[in-house]
Amino acid sequence: MAVLQGLARAPRPDVEVTLVTPGRRQVYSGMLPGCIAGHYSRQQCEIDLGRLAERANVRIRLDTIVAMDANRRCVALSCGDHLDYDVLSLDVGSEIDLSWLDVLGERVIPVRPGTDLLDRWPTLIDSARRRTDYRLVVVGGGAAGVEVALAVQYAFHRACIDGSVVLAAAAEGLLPGVAQAVRERVEHEVRAAGVRVCRGYAAGTVDGVLLADGEFLRADTVIAATGGVAPCWLQVRGPTLSSSGYVLVDAGQRSVSHPELFAAGDVCTRVDIQVERSGVHAVHAGPVLAANVLDALAGRAPRRRYRPRQRSLYLLACGPRRAVAWWGRWSAAGALMWRWKDRIDRRFVARQALPDTVPAPAETRA
Repeated sequence: MAVLQGLARAPRPDVEVTLVTPGRRQVYSGMLPGCIAGHYSRQQCEIDLGRLAERANVRIRLDTIVAMDANRRCVALSCGDHLDYDVLSLDVGSEIDLSWLDVLGERVIPVRPGTDLLDRWPTLIDSARRRTDYRLVVVGGGAAGVEVALAVQYAFHRACIDGSVVLAAAAEGLLPGVAQAVRERVEHEVRAAGVRVCRGYAAGTVDGVLLADGEFLRADTVIAATGGVAPCWLQVRGPTLSSSGYVLVDAGQRSVSHPELFAAGDVCTRVDIQVERSGVHAVHAGPVLAANVLDALAGRAPRRRYRPRQRSLYLLACGPRRAVAWWGRWSAAGALMWRWKDRIDRRFVARQALPDTVPAPAETRA
C-alpha cells in the first residue's frame, strides 16, 4: 500500500507497474477481530487496492506467486504465467503453519489471510446458531490467537449461541516474550470472558485437537493462529534467505544478495538487527520501502533506512469494546484503550484511500 501511495504521489508513466494480489480488497488485520465481534462491517475493515492501483496507474493481476527465479528476475503465477521484472517489491507476509492440523480438512480455518476467515465467518456463526454445544478451538497463544478467541466468544454471547471457545496455547502460555505484567493483564481478560486456556502443543485429529498432555478437545471448528512460516517458493532459486527461510534484507528493506529486490513485513528478516514480526513494524517500514523502490526505479541508490524503536505501542482487542494497551512494561486495559485503538485503526484505513494526504516518507522510526 505504501508503494502504491508513493506511485500515486509521483507517477512514473515510463514504468510499467504490476500489482500481484489475490483480491482487489485487502482486510486490515488490526480490525479483523472487531469485525468478528460485530463492531465493524466488513467494508469498514477493507482497503480498496483497486482504487489505489488506479490512482497510481498500476495494473492488477488477481493471482498469487508460486515460484521465482531471482537470478533471471522472474516470478511465476498460479495461472501458469510468468512475469519478468527490473525491480521487485515483496510484501506477501508469512503463511500459517497447518502441518499439525491439516487432518481436520475443511474444519480448520487459518487466521491469515483475513479475507478467507471473513468469507467463512457468516457460515460458521449460522451453523453455531443451529446447533447445541458448539465447540470452537483457537490454536495459538500469540496476539492474533487471543484477539480472535475473545472476538468469537463475544460474538457467540451476542448471538445467544450455545457454544464454547477454547484457546490452545503453547507450553509458554499466552503472549510469550511479552512482559509478565502484561501477560497477567491479558490472562485476566481471557478468564473474565469465559475463554478456557489450555497449554501444550496441539495436533489435529478427525474429531478435534489432541494436546501434548493427552487431553482431547472436541471441535466443530478450529481456527489456526499458529506461528508463521516463510513461503516455500522462496527456497527454490530465490534470494539469500535467513535460517528460517525469510528474505534477508538490509536497513533499507533491500535484499542483501539481489539489489533489485525489496521486501517488507513478515516475508523478510533484517540482517543487521532483530526486528519482531509484528504489524507495527510492517506498517512503519512501508514508507521506507516505498521511497527506496521509487529510488531504484529512478536509477538512484536507496537512501532511506528503517530504524525501529526499542519499544512500540501495542493494542490488543478484547472482544467487547475493551482493549489492552502496552508499551514495554507499562500496560492498561478498558474501554478507553478500545477507543484509542479504534481511532488509530479507523484513521489508518481512511489514510489508505487518500494517498494525496499522506506525507512523503522520511527516515522512519516506529
